Amino acid sequence: MATEEELLANVDALLEEEPQLPPPAERARLREAAGITQARLAAALKTSTQTVKNWENGRSEPKEPRLTAYQRLLKGWAAKYPAHGTPAGPAPVAVPQVPATFTGPATPAPETAAPQEAPAVPAAPARPAGRATRPASTSRRPAAKKAARPALDPRFPHGPLAVLDGDGSAYGVGGIVLDCPATTVVELVEWTLRESGLGAPKLHRHGKDQDPLIVLTASAAAKLGLPERLEDRRGLRLPEDHPVVKQVLKGKWQLTQRGFGPWARIYRKAQGRDRQCVQLAVLPWDALDSRAWPGVAEMEPADVARLLGTYAQRVITPRGSTAVSGLELMTALRPPTRPVRDEETGNWVSGPNPGSLGTEPMDPAPPEGQPEHPAIHRIGWKGGFLNEEAYQWVRPVDLLTDEECTLPYAVGLDLNTAFLAAAARLVVGLSAPDHFHAPKFNPKIPGSWLVDLSHVELDPRLPSPFTPTGERPTGPAWYQTHTVAYAQELGYNVEPIEAYLRRETGAYLDPWHDRLKTAYVDTLADLGVTKDLSDTEFLAAMKRHKDVDPAMAAVLAAIKATVKGGIGKLFENPQGKGYKDGDPWPAMMRPTWRPDIRAAVIAKARVNMHRKMLKMAEFTGLYPLAVLSDCVVYPAPSASPLDFLPYSESGKPIPGAFRLGPTPGLAKLEGVQTMLWAVDLMEQGLNPARHIKGGDAVMDEGE
Repeated sequence: MATEEELLANVDALLEEEPQLPPPAERARLREAAGITQARLAAALKTSTQTVKNWENGRSEPKEPRLTAYQRLLKGWAAKYPAHGTPAGPAPVAVPQVPATFTGPATPAPETAAPQEAPAVPAAPARPAGRATRPASTSRRPAAKKAARPALDPRFPHGPLAVLDGDGSAYGVGGIVLDCPATTVVELVEWTLRESGLGAPKLHRHGKDQDPLIVLTASAAAKLGLPERLEDRRGLRLPEDHPVVKQVLKGKWQLTQRGFGPWARIYRKAQGRDRQCVQLAVLPWDALDSRAWPGVAEMEPADVARLLGTYAQRVITPRGSTAVSGLELMTALRPPTRPVRDEETGNWVSGPNPGSLGTEPMDPAPPEGQPEHPAIHRIGWKGGFLNEEAYQWVRPVDLLTDEECTLPYAVGLDLNTAFLAAAARLVVGLSAPDHFHAPKFNPKIPGSWLVDLSHVELDPRLPSPFTPTGERPTGPAWYQTHTVAYAQELGYNVEPIEAYLRRETGAYLDPWHDRLKTAYVDTLADLGVTKDLSDTEFLAAMKRHKDVDPAMAAVLAAIKATVKGGIGKLFENPQGKGYKDGDPWPAMMRPTWRPDIRAAVIAKARVNMHRKMLKMAEFTGLYPLAVLSDCVVYPAPSASPLDFLPYSESGKPIPGAFRLGPTPGLAKLEGVQTMLWAVDLMEQGLNPARHIKGGDAVMDEGE
């Protein structure tokens, strides 16, 4: 006879069993009897239409928390619509469904929301309020365009990406969860392309659609046969004989030259206009660097999907590091080619797209590159190189006044995304450089000029605007157009000796600047830092903004890293111990390897910084202690910049000097230390701007 303990154990076992569901065919019958479409059910349960179809044809089963909710719904329907003894048979023919586009939000942006009959989906705070998608419709015609609301692309109903967990749950944007049955990388790629509904439309009418991104958590990577960490720490890729790599190649898929690493692209040759490419990001292999994506390692998959989805909607679907994504964004917004009609045949062929960088790499002018470059190494160039880099300057201690030393504080101001501000309306060269001797200087022509600026006299309490060290030039040197133009702006005569100039020019970075500026400002606004705040309110909001929403704070950090990294990628050096001078390297083979454009951005940013410091001295009599890229440290009477920044009698900031605000080029408080602390660092030859945040924080050299 059974004991009480055995009976209780059996009962506990029953209680622990998963809720039981009716057969798949009965599930479909009950839903149809209730008059509910698969799309509407999917929206209510925050999953996809395809997942509901899988439940109703027996291909997959729901998991918690949807399992309990689905069981409760089916029980309620069963009580209302009994089967009347009808034996279960094949699933009825499905009625026409609402297009999958309307199963739920396709992006985390406030422009989209769940269908009106579905429960609201928790997302980032909507701003401005009142934006929502249309109610679900059976029409397959794209929604009519509205000025402030782009229509959803019906080809990608579930957004640009998903984060896959080990239990087969693929977390998408807007709270949607897809069931992914894949157990191998090949199955995952095929599911992504055929069933997931993931992807994003092109950013330019002559560009290409953005490939879907699948982010693999540690448990998902293990399930797919990937190792916990990469043994190849230099190449950061799986060996060619790894089973997963063999499996991919056996499935007639290909890997790019970077192989199967933290960011793996798996593709087949496109069939017509349809691309067959999936991007994978492997989280346990540090695909999301903590410096660019702070806090992501501690986030749940749904939160990772939310922050990556927001970045994808505002910037671009990530294709690698933030630096890679920043460079890819330039090309996506300025595609190198466009369709043009062949006058002889009447056919449409690929032709150059005006304003782009073209499809072929371009050799730099000798002073714009480096000695290793094959074209420069071949001619044995000895004429010097551009040195347009960000500021790293500390004022000599003997130039400090007694009045400055008695001030109690050193206050650091940081310019928001200074490189991005410099990219605005920046005219750069688009064609190959031409060489000129003794040309007349023209500030409207981008290029490199050999000119002597050593005669320019400036206050020694300010850094020279012509060198990154802030030291006065000692003779002729190569400068980018903006640097020379600033000498002319200061009232000095400039007589170039030589120049390498470009005849074809354009504001190549304008779309890149505009998109990233909007992303930066909108994300700051989500964190409570808006344009309408007073300076006092702005400082308070910036002090707490990182604690408002960790996911959005990570998006903000990623946007800043995208700016800095994208500009840096324009001049990527050779890597690897085996490299020899004069050999080509992969980065220089890109059309976007353009050191002259990088030099133009940095030169303009440095000149902008000097112009503001000069105006500050004029308006307030204050001179900086140190500068590091976009951070400047001033001696101050209090810990608040409100007490030394220049304001008019009406209380408005005086144009030209540093101003507080949330947009690129305006300033925020970087940190506050004592004046004694700053002088001590200066006496040691250290830069206070590098450590002004406190906690021995080391600043990045520019954003």
